[in-house]
Amino acid sequence: MEIKQQKSTEGKLKFRQTDKKNNKVILKGSLIATFIALTPYLFYLYESVPDTKVWNTFLFTYESKVYESAHVVAWTLSGKLIPLLLLLIWFFTCRHWWYHVLLVPIVMYTYQTISFITSDTGIFDEFQLLYLVPVMAIVVPSIYLIRARMFNKLNTANKTLEELEEEFKIKPTTFWEKVKQYF
Repeated sequence: MEIKQQKSTEGKLKFRQTDKKNNKVILKGSLIATFIALTPYLFYLYESVPDTKVWNTFLFTYESKVYESAHVVAWTLSGKLIPLLLLLIWFFTCRHWWYHVLLVPIVMYTYQTISFITSDTGIFDEFQLLYLVPVMAIVVPSIYLIRARMFNKLNTANKTLEELEEEFKIKPTTFWEKVKQYF
């Protein structure tokens, strides 16, 4: 009798732990989905910025030196930051074997944003490919090697492509574990 109660209690405890874990996953997924759904509204926040050279708010004063319009600067930044944020979400939530390729556009948008912010000349998209070469030199061959390894296993084993892709997926349990695997 005691054994049945103990198993029943253990089963309820495991169910509660699983239920809490599922609730956390649902909450995280809901937050990410809500952010993605709000990105069109976030992009159009630039329309609230006045079309003047100097923009005064209660928090700060911004003076547009190169573009002579705070509205143009806000529009350009939203055009760089929103895709960058969406790519970062995709990168950190993707479980496919090829997700490292997303680092190339992430680095490109990051470079464009930083060079735009620090730019005094107004030319900010001119030489970004030179800065992308080291990233691409690491990412592209790595992806090719993973792909070659997958197809080598596919030819020597009786597994489907989906089974091999599942085998190559990296499944960290926390956000920080996923970040740590890159450094």
